[in-house]
Amino acid sequence: MTSQTTLDKTGPGDEPSPSGSAPATGLRGHPWATLVTVAVGVMMVALDGTIVAIANPAIQDDLDASLADVQWITNAYFLALAVALITAGKLGDRFGHRQTFLIGVAGFAASSGAIGLSGSIAAVIVFRVFQGLFGALLMPAALGLLRATFPAEKLNMAIGIWGMVIGASTAGGPILGGVLVEHVNWQSVFFINVPVGILAVVLGVMILLDHRAENAPRSFDVVGIALLSASMFCLVWALIKAPAWGWGDGKTWVFIGVSVVGFLLFSVWETKVREPLIPLAMFRSVPLSAGVVLMVLMAFAFLGGLFFVTFYLQNVHGMSPVDAGLHLLPLTAMMIVASPVAGAMITKVGPRIPLAGGMTCTAIAMYGISTLGTDSGTGVMSVWFLLLGLGLAPVMVGATEVIVGNAPMELSGVAGGLQQAAMQIGGSLGTAVLGAVMASKVDNDLAGNWADAGLPELTPEQAHKASEAVQVGVAPAPEGTPAQIAGKIADVAHDTFISGMSLASLVAAGVAVVAVFVAFLTKRGENAEAGAGVGHI
Repeated sequence: MTSQTTLDKTGPGDEPSPSGSAPATGLRGHPWATLVTVAVGVMMVALDGTIVAIANPAIQDDLDASLADVQWITNAYFLALAVALITAGKLGDRFGHRQTFLIGVAGFAASSGAIGLSGSIAAVIVFRVFQGLFGALLMPAALGLLRATFPAEKLNMAIGIWGMVIGASTAGGPILGGVLVEHVNWQSVFFINVPVGILAVVLGVMILLDHRAENAPRSFDVVGIALLSASMFCLVWALIKAPAWGWGDGKTWVFIGVSVVGFLLFSVWETKVREPLIPLAMFRSVPLSAGVVLMVLMAFAFLGGLFFVTFYLQNVHGMSPVDAGLHLLPLTAMMIVASPVAGAMITKVGPRIPLAGGMTCTAIAMYGISTLGTDSGTGVMSVWFLLLGLGLAPVMVGATEVIVGNAPMELSGVAGGLQQAAMQIGGSLGTAVLGAVMASKVDNDLAGNWADAGLPELTPEQAHKASEAVQVGVAPAPEGTPAQIAGKIADVAHDTFISGMSLASLVAAGVAVVAVFVAFLTKRGENAEAGAGVGHI
C-alpha cells in the first residue's frame, strides 16, 4: 500500500475517519449523503459547460457583442478551468477537500450571479474566468471526498453515479438552456446556479467531513505551478485557436512548441523540488498512466465527434436547440442507466473488460454516426446514440477509478485534477483535430459538388466564406436568392457537410479502437483501500 490514513478511535456506529477529521455521526460523513452533496455541486458545473452555448446568441444581441467576444465567453471559462484543475486538486490535498469544495461551490454560484447582473460583455468574460477557476476547485475536491469517504468495495458504484450526474447534466444543458432563453431570458441561465449553489453549500456544511491524509503536502511548489499553468495555457490556447489560425500557421506551432518546452522544464523541476506539484513517480504506475491516456482518447472521440452531431441536428435537419437536445436523450438516458451498472460491474470483474468493451461500443457508435445522411430518421440516430451512451458509461467510471484509485491517498486531489484535465484536453484536441479533418474534406469536395450542381462559380473570397459556412452545416445562400437556387445550394452544403462529418466520425472511431488496447493496460486501483473503512453504508 502506497499511502495509509491514520484512523481515529470511534465510538459504536461511527465511521472510521482520517486524521484531522471528526468521526462521522448521523448524516455527517455518511457516504451516500456525501455523494448527494458533491453531485449537486458537480451538476452545476457540468450543466454550465453546455447550457451557456444556447445563451450565446441572446447575449450577443443584448450586449451588442462581436463574434470574437462571444467565443471568449466559452474560451475564457474553458482556459481557466483547464489551466487550474491540477493546481486546484493540490490545494484540496493541502487544505482539505471539504474546504476547497465549499469555496468552489460558493464562488461558482457567486460568479454566476455576477454574470447575470453584468451589463457589458467584458464583465461577462471576466466573471466566466472566475467561474472556471472556482469550477476547477470544485471538481477534483468532489472526487477526493468520494475517495476518502467510500470503502473500496463501494467506490466504483459512487463514481458511477457521479459520472451519471456529469453525463446527464452535460447532455441536458441544451434542453434546459433552450427553455430558459426562450421563455425567460439569457440571464436566467446563470441565475439558476445561485439557488443550486446555496443548496450545495448548506448540504456541504451539514454533511461533509474533512478528510486529510497523514502525509498530506505541507508546502507549495510555486515554480511548478507557474510552469504547469503556462504550459497548459499555451497548449489549450493553441488547440482553441488552431481552427481559426490553421494548422499550418506559425502561431499555432509556436504555442505548441512553447507548451512542449514548458512541460519538459516542469518535468525536470519536479524531480528537484522537495514537495512537487505532481510527483512524477505517480506515472510509474502503468494503470494510472493508461487511465489518463484513456480519458484523453475517450474525450477526443466523444466530445470531438459529438461537436458535429449538434450542427447536423440543427443545421442539416433544421431542429431547434431544444429539439436537438431531445434527440440526444437516448445518449443521456443510457448514461444514466449504465453508469451505476458499470460501477457495479467494475467492482466485480475489474476495469479492463468493461473499459475495453465500452471503447468498442464507442468505436462502433462513431462508425454508425459516420453512416448518417441528410434523410436519416430519428430511429436510426437513436440506435447509435444509445450505443454511444452504453460505451461511454463504463469508461467515465472505470478510467476515473483507475486514475484516482491508483494514486496515493495524499494525492487524491491531484489525481482528480489529472482526470478532469485529461478530459478537458482530450475534448479540446478532438474538436481541433476533427475540425481540421472536417475543414480539409469540405475544402476538397465543395468546389466539385458546387460545379456538379450547375451553380455559378465562386470567387476565392466567396469560396472561403462558403466553406466556413458549410463546415457547420449552414447553406451559404445570400438573402434574396431565388428559391430554386437556394434549394440547390442547401443540397450541396448539406451533402458536403455530411461527407466531412462522416470522415471526422471515422477518425473518432479509429481513436476509440486505439483506446480499446490502452484499456487492457489498466487494473483495479491499488490504493483504493486507503480511503474510508467500512462505515454506515
